[in-house]
Amino acid sequence: MGFLIETVFGGLMTGMLYSLIALGFVLIFKASGVFNFAQGAMVLFAALAMARFSEWIPKWLGFDNPVLANVLAFAAACAVMVAVAWAIERFVLGKLVNQEGITLLMATLGITYFLEGLGQTLFGSDIYKIDIGLPKDPLFLFEQTFEGGVLVNKEDLVAALIAAGLVALLALFFQKTATGRALRAVADDHQAAQSIGIPLSRIWIIVWSVAGFVALVAGIIWGSKLGVQFSLSLVALKALPVVILGGLTSVPGAIIGGLLIGVGEKVSEVYLGPLLGGGIEIWFAYVLALVFLLVRPQGLFGEKIIDRV
Repeated sequence: MGFLIETVFGGLMTGMLYSLIALGFVLIFKASGVFNFAQGAMVLFAALAMARFSEWIPKWLGFDNPVLANVLAFAAACAVMVAVAWAIERFVLGKLVNQEGITLLMATLGITYFLEGLGQTLFGSDIYKIDIGLPKDPLFLFEQTFEGGVLVNKEDLVAALIAAGLVALLALFFQKTATGRALRAVADDHQAAQSIGIPLSRIWIIVWSVAGFVALVAGIIWGSKLGVQFSLSLVALKALPVVILGGLTSVPGAIIGGLLIGVGEKVSEVYLGPLLGGGIEIWFAYVLALVFLLVRPQGLFGEKIIDRV
């Protein structure tokens, strides 16, 4: 039983990081109706900016304080992601208002490859390290209940708590603030929102900036665990099954979907992997998403679309 709980804990912590990335997809889709295929590239680009600025800033300013370097690097990376959001709205989305969904999807694909190429040009293509001081030591819980206790990675635990806190703040922002209500209005009907004075361009810059901030936090956490490398954008694509499972328009769905997939892939890898030859963790999320597409295409919490003839 202790080993099962340990496996479930590991899945929950990984799932919270999936939820954080999936939230970027949901926010942009709710506000603009765009399925942002570039979210993975945004995670990579933000992580590269954080890693390289944390190296460059101490050299530029002539000091040797890792904490201050990380703070300044985070601020600089945030500024970069806001600039990316402005550029996307100014040069891409602003030109494609009220276009077909497939047109917007292809635009985000173009943004994906552009960001990956620009990231390599500006920041290089090596594997970089992000060290924000997350604890690496293991933590043993429930030692009095289970023999040997339950092993939990402190780094994963702190990362999951950070992700959970950010997810909660963004959910409150989206549901309770005037800007959040404006975002929902724009998502429902662009033209109607404009007709009552909601500035579409400003709203899109805000939502892409928020998605960029989410990508930065996710990139820092994953980069701290795995190192910043170009395969990081593929890790971010694990959020695609999450939004399919939870629903493209649901913030709670992104959270629940991430947790379900995180736990499901860990448990299946540990208990079914020896029987099926391993590798289940790689494809489990996508098979589960395929099942949901066949049975409930709108996801667990998505709004069912009814076309009346």
